[in-house]
Amino acid sequence: MSSRTTWLVIPCFNEVARLAGQNIAELVANDDVGVVLVDDGSDDGTRELMFNIQKAGAGVDVLVLQQNVGKAEAVRRGMNHALTLGAKVVGYLDADFATPAKDMLALLNKLEANEVKVCLGSRWLHLGAKIDRTAFRHYGGRVFATIASSVLKLNIYDTQCGAKAFCVSEVLVRSISEPFLSRWAFDVELIGRLLNDASEDARYTEQDFIEIPLQTWRDIRGSKIRIADMVTATFELLLISRALKRWAKRT
Repeated sequence: MSSRTTWLVIPCFNEVARLAGQNIAELVANDDVGVVLVDDGSDDGTRELMFNIQKAGAGVDVLVLQQNVGKAEAVRRGMNHALTLGAKVVGYLDADFATPAKDMLALLNKLEANEVKVCLGSRWLHLGAKIDRTAFRHYGGRVFATIASSVLKLNIYDTQCGAKAFCVSEVLVRSISEPFLSRWAFDVELIGRLLNDASEDARYTEQDFIEIPLQTWRDIRGSKIRIADMVTATFELLLISRALKRWAKRT
């Protein structure tokens, strides 16, 4: 078991052109932070790159999935793997580092400083911030977040930012114990599971969450999200709403 207590999961599918060792090195330079690189069945050399990054320094663990299972399942398996490494805090971010390492580290600091259980990165364009998003991502995201907030009964500005951190708890462990229904809206489903845990004395409330505006976010070329994916994710919210009611009865 590692001495590092915070582990960040980075799911990767054919990311050899975008996964940069220097970004990971900046994260693990903090002796308490480790990175789990999840190879989601890549066939472009990503796996070899991951092992080279692992050899370059301490604090990097590689989880290889032989078949492509999609981002949601890759993240879930990576989070469970982080638990076996002794994680007290577990989070995830995207392989393209649209959220820079320094902003992710700031997110972790906010999680501890505010004594909450979940810290969500938010791509809110405000004075002093550099948030580079396409119009499609911005306006599509606003529609999606409005519906997601209604499903969750929780006011969240940005549910789909790829940077999130969670304190490990029994509720979180249960919440990642089974595959997500959704491929793209799994962030919403995970938050919903935390809020709808059957243990009423342990389930999360609004006070357990904090949303932190990022200082920098870049819309990196090569992103795999398409208009069809955004539409699919929106329809998935309806399925998630029903699934969460069943989740509350089962957990």
